[in-house]
Amino acid sequence: MSEQKITIEYNDKIVRYFLLATVIWGAVGMLVGVLIASQLNFWQMNFSTPWLTFGRLRPLHTNAAIFAFVGNMMFAGVYYSTQRLCRARLASDFLSWVHFWGWQLIIVSAAITLPLGLTRGKEYAELIWPINIAVALIWVVFAVNFFWTLARRREPALYVALWFYIATIVTVAMLYIVNHLSIPTSLLHSYPVFSGVQDGLVQWWYGHNAVAFFLTTPILGIMYYYLPKAAGRPVYSYRLSVVHFWSLVFVYIWAGPHHLLNTALPGWLQNLGMTFSLMLWAPSWGGMLNGLLTLRGAWDKLRTDPVLKFFAAGVTFYGMSTFEGPLLSIKSVNALAHYTDWIIAHVHGGTLGWNGFMAAGMIYWLLPRLWSKPLHSVSLANLHFWIGTVGILLYMGAMWTSGITQGLMLNATTDHGTVLAYPNFLDTLNTIRPLMLMRVVGGGLYLTGWLVLVYNLVRTIRGAQPVNGTIEVVVETPAPETKMSLAGTFLNAPIVFCILAVVFGNMWMLGGNLVSTIGLVGGIMSLIALYALVPSRKSLWNGWYEKLLLNALPFTLLTFVSVAAGGLIQIVPTIIMQKPKNVEDRIQVPYTPLELAGRDLYVREGCYNCHSQMIRTLVPDVLRYGPYSRLGESIYDHPFQWGSKRTGPDLARVGGKYPDVWHIRHMENPRSISVGSNMPNYPWLLSNNLDISTLPSKLKVQRLLGVPYPAQSAQEIFDEVGSQQRTISRDLRLAGAYVAPEKEIIALVAYLQTLGKSVPVQPATH
Repeated sequence: MSEQKITIEYNDKIVRYFLLATVIWGAVGMLVGVLIASQLNFWQMNFSTPWLTFGRLRPLHTNAAIFAFVGNMMFAGVYYSTQRLCRARLASDFLSWVHFWGWQLIIVSAAITLPLGLTRGKEYAELIWPINIAVALIWVVFAVNFFWTLARRREPALYVALWFYIATIVTVAMLYIVNHLSIPTSLLHSYPVFSGVQDGLVQWWYGHNAVAFFLTTPILGIMYYYLPKAAGRPVYSYRLSVVHFWSLVFVYIWAGPHHLLNTALPGWLQNLGMTFSLMLWAPSWGGMLNGLLTLRGAWDKLRTDPVLKFFAAGVTFYGMSTFEGPLLSIKSVNALAHYTDWIIAHVHGGTLGWNGFMAAGMIYWLLPRLWSKPLHSVSLANLHFWIGTVGILLYMGAMWTSGITQGLMLNATTDHGTVLAYPNFLDTLNTIRPLMLMRVVGGGLYLTGWLVLVYNLVRTIRGAQPVNGTIEVVVETPAPETKMSLAGTFLNAPIVFCILAVVFGNMWMLGGNLVSTIGLVGGIMSLIALYALVPSRKSLWNGWYEKLLLNALPFTLLTFVSVAAGGLIQIVPTIIMQKPKNVEDRIQVPYTPLELAGRDLYVREGCYNCHSQMIRTLVPDVLRYGPYSRLGESIYDHPFQWGSKRTGPDLARVGGKYPDVWHIRHMENPRSISVGSNMPNYPWLLSNNLDISTLPSKLKVQRLLGVPYPAQSAQEIFDEVGSQQRTISRDLRLAGAYVAPEKEIIALVAYLQTLGKSVPVQPATH
C-alpha cells in the first residue's frame, strides 16, 4: 500500500457565493410570502395589476423558497462538507461556476416568467419547458461535479452525509424529468404528457417527494455533518443512521397518493399512500432522535450558542412536521384537513422551522470559517432565533386554528347530515379573517429575523479576508479487492430477501384472491428469513455494508433501485388503466378550441392556486358542489386541475350554474357578485384581445396526447372560435353587459361554462 503526503486547498469561494445567494434569495422569497399572505386578507393589495396578483405571485413565492433559498443553501452546505468528507478539492472549478451562474440564471428566469403568467400550472413544477431543460442540464453539472469529487476522494469510506447527498441527486433527477415530460406548442408553452388521474398521481409523486428529496434528504445530510461539528460530539448512533437512511429513501417515495385521498384516485392507490405515510413515522423520528441525542453533553453550550439553538430547533420542527404528515395521511383526518389552511401550517412548519432554521444555523457556523473573522454579534444571532421562533409559532398557530375552523365549518351538516350548516362559502372566509392577519404578522416577524441575519452577515464580512480551508493528508490507496462489485451489491441474501418481501407485499395488496394469498405467505416467509438471517450473519452483513461504502457506484445504484420501485408500481398501472375504453362511468367532453384557449387563460392567471376541480366522495362535498367527481371526467385535462387548496369554492361543476353575465361581473369585480370576497379583480381580461394564433399548434399537440379532436385546418379552427365567441358576446349584449367577441374574458367564460360537462360511457360493442 503506497502513501503520499499532500496539502489540499478547498474551493471555498464557490461556497461563499452560494451562501450569499442563499441570504439574498431567502429575503426575496420571504418578502413575497408576506405580500401574498397580505393579499389573501386584503384584496386591494393585488393592485389590479396582472403580474402582481396572488395567482401569479404564489408560484413565485414557492419556487423562490424551494429552489432559490433552500437550493442555494443546499449547494453551499453540500460543497463545503463534501470537500471535507472526501478530503479532496471539488473536481472542477469550471463546473462549479457553471453550476452557480446557471442556477442563478434559472432563478431570475423564473422570477420574470411566473409573474408574466408563463406557467405549466402544476404546483412546484410551474416553470416553462425551456427553463426545465436548463434545470436538468445544471443538475447534471452538479451531479458530475459531485460524483467526480467522490471518485477523487482521499477518504476511503462514504460518510453518512454523503449518502443523503447521493439520494438527493439521483432521486430529484428522476422525479423532475418524469413530472416535467411535456410536448411544446410554442417557445413558451407546452402540455404535460400525462392527464387527469395520471397527471395528478405523477404530480404528487413528484410534489411530495420534492419535499422529501429536495427539502429533507439534503438537509438531513447537512444535519449529520454540521450538527456534530457545532456540538463538538460524534453522531449519537451510526447504526441508527443506517436504518434511518435506507428506511427513509425506500418508504418516502410511496407516500405521494396521500395528497389525493377521498378523490377519484383508485382506492388501492389511496390505501397504499396512507399505509406508507404512516410507516414514515419510524424512520423520520429515528433521524430526529439521532440528531437531538447527538447534543447530549452539550446542553451548556446550547444555552449560549445560537448555532446550536437553530440546529436543535430545526431538528425539533423536523420531528413535528414528520409526525404531522403521517397524521394528515389518515383518511378521516385528511377529510377534515385537506383543502384547508391546516396544510399550509404543516408545510410552513417544515420550510420555516426545519429548512429555515437549519439554513440559519449553517450560515452562522460557516461565516467565521469562510471569512476568517468572528461573527459580528452573537446577541443579534440570538435575537434572530427568538424573533424567528415567535414568528413561526404565530404563523402555525394561526393556520392550525384557521384550517380546523375551515374544515369543521365546511363539513358541518344538520338534519341528520342532509343539509349544510354553512352553505355560503364566504361564511368561512369571514370567520378566519383575524387568523389570516395573524399569519401576516407571524410571517413578518420571521422576515424581520432574517433581515437581522442579513445585517449580521454584512457587518461580519465587511473588511474581512475570505479564506479557503486547507488540509494536509496522507493518501492511502486501498486494495482493489476491498471494494464492492456491482454483482456483490445485489446478489446477497439481505438484498434478495428485501426485494422478495416488496414483491410479495405488492402481490398481497394488489392481487386477486389466489395472488394475494401467495403474496401474504411469501411476504411473511421473506421477512422471517430476513429477520433470522441478519442476526445470525451479523459480521457478514456488516462486512458487506462496509465494503459497499468504499465504492460510490454500487451504493448509488442500490439507492436508485430503492427509490424507483415505488414510483413504477404506482404510476405504470394508472397509465394502463386511464384509457377511454377503460372508463366505467362518465367521460369528459373534449373542450372546443375556444374553451381550450380559456382554460389556458385560467392556468395563466393561477386560478388553480385557490380553486379545486375535484368533488370528493364526502357527503358535505356532494351537498355543497354536486355529484362527486368520476375518474373519466378529467381524462383529457393536460394539466389536471384537481387543486390542493380551497381559498375559494370548488369549480368542478360550475358550468351552467350561473349565466355568462354573472361570470363577467365576477371577474371584473368579484365583490359586486359575492359581497366580502377576497378574490382579485381581473379587468385586463375585458380589455386584452385573445391570441388564437397558437391554437392550431395546441390542438395538434392535444391530438398527439390522445384527445379525440378531428383534424382541422387553421382556418377551420379560427372559424369555430369566432362562431362561439360571437354567440357568447351576443348573449351578453342581450343581458345588458356587452363585451367584444375577441376579448380574453369571452374565452374564459366559455371554459368555465363547460366545467362538469361529461357524457355516459357507451357500452363496448362486439
